[in-house]
Amino acid sequence: MQAAAWRRHLLDHHLSPSTSAAIAAFRSASQPGLAPQGLCGADGARYMSSARAPAVKGSGHLVRKGTGGRSSVSGIVATVFGATGFLGRYLVQQLAKMGSQVLVPFRGCEDSHRHLKIMGDLGQIVPMKYHPRDVDSIKAVMAKSNVVINLIGREYETRNYSFEEVNHHMAEQLATIAKEHGGIMRFIQVSCLGASPSSESRLLRTKAAGEQSILKEFPEATIMRPATMIGTEDRILNRWAQFAKNWGFLPLVGGGSTKIQPVYVIDVAAAIVNSLKDDGTSMGKIYELGGPEIYTVHELAELMYETIREWPRYVNVPLPVARAIASPREMLLNKVPFPLPTPSIFNLDQINAFAVDNLVSEDALTFEDLGIMPQKLKGYPVEFLVSYRKGGPSFGSTVSEKMRSSEM
Repeated sequence: MQAAAWRRHLLDHHLSPSTSAAIAAFRSASQPGLAPQGLCGADGARYMSSARAPAVKGSGHLVRKGTGGRSSVSGIVATVFGATGFLGRYLVQQLAKMGSQVLVPFRGCEDSHRHLKIMGDLGQIVPMKYHPRDVDSIKAVMAKSNVVINLIGREYETRNYSFEEVNHHMAEQLATIAKEHGGIMRFIQVSCLGASPSSESRLLRTKAAGEQSILKEFPEATIMRPATMIGTEDRILNRWAQFAKNWGFLPLVGGGSTKIQPVYVIDVAAAIVNSLKDDGTSMGKIYELGGPEIYTVHELAELMYETIREWPRYVNVPLPVARAIASPREMLLNKVPFPLPTPSIFNLDQINAFAVDNLVSEDALTFEDLGIMPQKLKGYPVEFLVSYRKGGPSFGSTVSEKMRSSEM
């Protein structure tokens, strides 16, 4: 044994400094509890004691500094619940563009996530089948993640899913599982502008309840409250244009005098990504994301008619009449043995939500606090409506051709 120790001493003495350091690192790694001297970065973190960890888990920069781009590695592995929806496709695209790996939970058919696969590099967009009522499947899609983003939400109820379950209980469950996970550094909940326990809208009440439950389970979570989102697949201008084309008029509840602050969907996705790029300053905060301009519902309908090049025709529907038209579906929803049609214009919950002005609060955190200048709607964000023109998309000049560069 003494001879073996002497030979090891002579060998280390005659080796170069770099080789000796490598051997020392190997010996330390083979002995549990010893960290190689000078080892740092991702490998060194395994040997550091928990006492040296930051006071707030998740604080600090998640994104690694590098070249960027789809073929790079940002360090973010995000599970995006609701990624197959409207906002989801834009968020996945921006996450994948910076080299993040995105896990896409889906519960529908195998084609529901097909459009997302091409947004990232090979193997970076990972579809995973799950069920929102199966805790084990939720844990499986979170297992390898360090970021969880919840986009799940419904604007109308169905026989199988109520507002309380989708907007409140599912969100609370995701926060609880993320907290138990231990490795989730950031949790982002996408809610709605105007979410309040005192709102007449059940959607907004359940969204507010979901926010409270998430912050109770995961106090470091970030809450995003976007206003009505406008984009190619939106559920407001598209429905208005389809109704106007099919029926020749557009009903305006309460004369369309309610003030709203619509926002471009790409700006909302950019705000979520920017909150992941900061050093943790957005953790535990609520952001209200409204567009740069305030419209009445009537003015937004005028913008729609201008883009599709149709003569505007409106029918004023008083608020009590609109509620009476929309109420039968809500009363019969769970009383008939068959599914009821999806509400479009006369959605009782949206009617209640639009009964009062829905604007960003004066003292709220906004796009500006996330380093984003939101786009105005007039121009490119509503160009998708040209597909509703009677003579086709090239009928007349486009909206942007009629605008000056200073108005863009």
